[in-house]
Amino acid sequence: MVLGDVFVLAFVPAACVVGILFALTQWYIVSRVSVGGHRVSNNGYMHVDEDGIDDSSVVEKCAEIQAAISEGSESFLQTEYQYLSVFMGIFSVIIFVFLASVGGFSFDRQPCDYDPSQSCPSSIANAFFSTVAFILGAVTSTLSGYLGMKIATYANARTTLEARRGVGPAFIVAFRSGSVMGFLLAANGLLVLFLTILVFKLYFGDDWVGLYEAITGYGLGGSSVALFGRVGGGIYTKAADVGADLVGKIEQNIPEDDPRNPAVIADNVGDNVGDIAGMGADLFGSFAESTCAALVVSSISSFGTDRNFVAMCFPLIISAAGIFVCLITTLFATDLFAIKGVKEIEPTLKRQLVISTILMTAAIFLVSWYALPETFTINVVGHEPKVVKNWHIFFCVGSGLWAGLIIGFVTEYFTSNAYTPVQDVADSCRTGAATNIIFGLALGYKSVIIPVFAIAAAIYLSYSLAAMYGIAVAALGMLSTLATGLAIDAYGPISDNAGGIAEMAGMSHEVRERTDALDAAGNTTAAIGKGFAIGSAALVSLALFGAYVSRAGIASVDVIQPKEFVGLIVGAMLPYWFSAMTMKSVGKAALAMVEEVRRQFRTIPGLMEGTTKPDYKRCVQISTDASIKEMIPPGALVMLTPLIVGTLFGVETLAGLLAGALVSGVQIAISASNTGGAWDNAKKYIEAGNSEHAKSLGPKGSDAHKAAVIGDTVGDPLKDTSGPSLNILIKLMAVESLVFAPFFAANGGWLFRIWT
Repeated sequence: MVLGDVFVLAFVPAACVVGILFALTQWYIVSRVSVGGHRVSNNGYMHVDEDGIDDSSVVEKCAEIQAAISEGSESFLQTEYQYLSVFMGIFSVIIFVFLASVGGFSFDRQPCDYDPSQSCPSSIANAFFSTVAFILGAVTSTLSGYLGMKIATYANARTTLEARRGVGPAFIVAFRSGSVMGFLLAANGLLVLFLTILVFKLYFGDDWVGLYEAITGYGLGGSSVALFGRVGGGIYTKAADVGADLVGKIEQNIPEDDPRNPAVIADNVGDNVGDIAGMGADLFGSFAESTCAALVVSSISSFGTDRNFVAMCFPLIISAAGIFVCLITTLFATDLFAIKGVKEIEPTLKRQLVISTILMTAAIFLVSWYALPETFTINVVGHEPKVVKNWHIFFCVGSGLWAGLIIGFVTEYFTSNAYTPVQDVADSCRTGAATNIIFGLALGYKSVIIPVFAIAAAIYLSYSLAAMYGIAVAALGMLSTLATGLAIDAYGPISDNAGGIAEMAGMSHEVRERTDALDAAGNTTAAIGKGFAIGSAALVSLALFGAYVSRAGIASVDVIQPKEFVGLIVGAMLPYWFSAMTMKSVGKAALAMVEEVRRQFRTIPGLMEGTTKPDYKRCVQISTDASIKEMIPPGALVMLTPLIVGTLFGVETLAGLLAGALVSGVQIAISASNTGGAWDNAKKYIEAGNSEHAKSLGPKGSDAHKAAVIGDTVGDPLKDTSGPSLNILIKLMAVESLVFAPFFAANGGWLFRIWT
């Protein structure tokens, strides 16, 4: 190890500042595309559109639609955040009371767990700092989601306007906008966490165990907000999408995003609050939890006993290096190579994944070599400490990084309409919606196989080399290119909104074809983003599980024992219960939306003729009310289950529950997300008609197309509500169990004690 404390204190904040400045630069470049008056091209000169359209009324119409989408998105998030602020207040009190009760609400310092001869902070102090960390994590997660929404709504009309010049300029605007979100979230999350550690250290001193246990509240706060953001946003967007598709496309036979459809604005709002704000909060939670898991495990290793500040900050250095790697990677898409045609979109996005992975591999090697001691030990509960070399950690982090790339490519193969699986699903639409559903479900189940093997290989290699610390840094490796992953993920909803604005503004068919091509690639990148989120959730949850077992003092988890097995089977059931709740919530909200859209078509004179505007605000209000109301029961299920099980049945049963939820949830989440993504792109494959096979199934309005629309409608809540939310379920229960582990170890299991 050659790096010193000063280097870490300078390098991590510098990376965060560079990331924020780069994001602001991207935002400035995007802002040069005006949605009012004359537009300015990238070289600073006014230009004439390729398709001959330079009508100021079209630009004004785009600005008007963008304003409506932005207003609806902001209104929903403000309402959602009001409810979340109440939740944060209540749960903060629960954290403080439960943890403070472990030491009898004493202000007296207590013997340290790692060294009874040393004095550590009181239970009141530990409870206070854990609560503060929880609030900071929740606020940062909230800010991440809100900034993502603002950026997306700022960029969607600008992407539409640039599509008039060609697919290349439109791609650049959408991708730069996604980069703004990616770098702001990655940099802000890391900066807040690093500063929190430094401030907490002023009180905790050399008590790294107590410090990092308090910091786990940061991950809990981030994932708590992410859960409600994912569920609430997912219900919102899918209620609007299902209502718009079933009535507009199937019953009224009008195009997608037709301005006559009353639900069209709500549908576009949903893309921002669900796929942007929800995904931003979700991946922030994954980053916070994976970092916290690695920090907790490292605190009870020789890093902690040797007071090695640089080695203790290894997870933070990895994330900081990732910001620089992602910055270089982004230039390949925006500056070094120009997209000239539709066929170059997906290869460019895939190239982002490959380049970032290769560059990050080199960065991991350097950081592992210079930031870690040549040899150190990792404590393993119930076993002898494991001797680890620094190059072992390189392979651990690298295994997570490359497993993420494999998951990304497999997800693309099963969800992109450029490959056989989605084309087979589209072909099945010849015989109706039933065969489409059958083929789509089979595709989703099959798509689980390789990602699970990739995750299993990363787990085995990482644990063999460095026990639970290896798994924790493997999860961090998968998320080390977070800024790039978020950029290509946010690109999708921005492109989707751009297509909707083009349709509503009455722009030419050529422009809509370009935005459709961007959107089709965006569906695939969104699926890849969900794959990363789910894969990292599996590793993060396992690392948190190991930290929980260590903190709760469990020597081993024996599933043959009745306490553990009961928890295991109930935990495996929870993802099904959660999915049932979220799917039904979407169904109930969509039912109300369908009835409202039908009512407007039936009762508003001139609506179908296009002489009268629909009541967009009524549909926005229906989605808002339904999503806020329906997000509470699934959220309560996830948040209350660990508290109830740990308190009533004890730490062993809770350990079994976490293991069952992890194993079951990963499978369902991957299957649901890929099934929905495949159905969506099968529909777009038919609509685009870019091959003889696709043309034989179309055009829009054909029986095969209607069957594809039904499949897409069924898949919407799978890929955008239930599937993505499940990865938060398994992470959140694990980190919550870790935060409350001292309470469960001291007071849990009283129901079993009464029986015995």
